[in-house]
Amino acid sequence: MHVVKSSIHHFLCLRMKYLYLHGLASGTTSSKAQFLCNKFKESAQTLSLLDFNQDDFCHLTLSRQIVQVEQAIANEEAVTLIGSSLGGLTAAWVAQRKPSVVRLVLLAPAFGFLASWLNVLGDEQVQDWKNDGFMSMYHYGFRREERLHYGFVNDLRQYSDAELTRHLPTLILHGKHDNTIPIGSVRRYRKERRWVKLVELSDDHGLGGSFDGIFDHICLFCEPLPL
Repeated sequence: MHVVKSSIHHFLCLRMKYLYLHGLASGTTSSKAQFLCNKFKESAQTLSLLDFNQDDFCHLTLSRQIVQVEQAIANEEAVTLIGSSLGGLTAAWVAQRKPSVVRLVLLAPAFGFLASWLNVLGDEQVQDWKNDGFMSMYHYGFRREERLHYGFVNDLRQYSDAELTRHLPTLILHGKHDNTIPIGSVRRYRKERRWVKLVELSDDHGLGGSFDGIFDHICLFCEPLPL
């Protein structure tokens, strides 16, 4: 896809805070985060990267991520959040609560994540996690095994995708071959929200084969809004 020049011009001229939110067990050095950051820089624009790990991945929760984003945008008048996977789910919840978020770009957002993940883990492993209090998982940002507290699950149970009802321009880019967040979850989310645009890509959860296309879609989507 080639972005028309007028759309790029609008994208560059828009005075807007752009903030990227990475996924679970990832970080600001991920290939996706760095690619988008560099593309924004080439376009004379800034994409800020927020690190959810906070030197304490072990006690990560969705609630902690939401609060961290809210603090980061507290003094902003207009914000576009670009969230990947769990970062996408976080972005949706921040937008639900904060009117300063005027647009969402969600990359393989983790709608229906808890049920899907626990099902993949299986009852025995989930029970072991609950009993032990911690579960080991590979952290792609740190490139090593890290522990995650079961409080992550208890916290996530408080949030229902059905409560995400705020009408605002939303672009979802999701892989049709995503085995982590099945595309059916996102299709159901889109079906009940006419303000959401869903673009289905021939890719998996990481969207690693679609980076250039993702940026093109972002440019086209980020037309100026009346502020």
